[in-house]
Amino acid sequence: MELAERFLLDALAYLECALGVVCYVLLKLRGSPYGRYASPGSAFGLPARAAWAVQELPSLALPLLACAGAGAPAERLNRWPNCILLAMFLVHYAQRTLVFPFLIRGGKPTPLYAFLLAFIFCTYNGYLQSRYLSQYAVYADDWLRDPRFLTGSALWLTGMLINIHSDHVLRNLRKPGETGYKIPRGGLFEYISAANYFGEVVEWCGYALASWSIQGWAFAVFTFCVLFTRAQQHHKWYHEKFEDYPKFRKIMIPFLV
Repeated sequence: MELAERFLLDALAYLECALGVVCYVLLKLRGSPYGRYASPGSAFGLPARAAWAVQELPSLALPLLACAGAGAPAERLNRWPNCILLAMFLVHYAQRTLVFPFLIRGGKPTPLYAFLLAFIFCTYNGYLQSRYLSQYAVYADDWLRDPRFLTGSALWLTGMLINIHSDHVLRNLRKPGETGYKIPRGGLFEYISAANYFGEVVEWCGYALASWSIQGWAFAVFTFCVLFTRAQQHHKWYHEKFEDYPKFRKIMIPFLV
């Protein structure tokens, strides 16, 4: 039974990589029809705050259930590397589920299909990461001193801070009572159009490096594939919307792309 589930977790990880590539191609062809890009009345919309909180919830609830030993004792969570790596995942989704949605100011309705896709992904990936770390991931006794873990942990923390700060910048673009769109200024927005996405990609690449697992890298690959296409869409929109948009800004990776 354990061997079969371990095989399943590896298969799901490879599938997540493949789905990331498929999403990249589809989003390049059709764009991301959400937020400012959604056609009015094209789909049933959900309130932005509620949609965000609920769609991210599985990636918070499933690790917590794993910690509680629901279904099976969390045999590997008696090891510090497993606990810390699962905590990285939990901290991110605690912020995205319990904090971020309630900081949204206004926010366009979330199309129902976008909400359902996000909910399914968070369930899929939440199971994959929490089950692997709580039941099957095996690390050496000195893994916490390994350069991969140390570097990955530093990248995870740096990426999360960039992501949170960039979201703060975006939320405060308009003063109370103002409407319309503005050019983001400050932080990494001085160098790239999608600083918030860059932070999230760095965060999950750090997590993948620290976990040194196909499950972690699958999540990082999927995140990059989806967010890079969104970043390209934002970058193009900014240039079309604002004649004075800084020409030197890159899309999502400072000084490169």
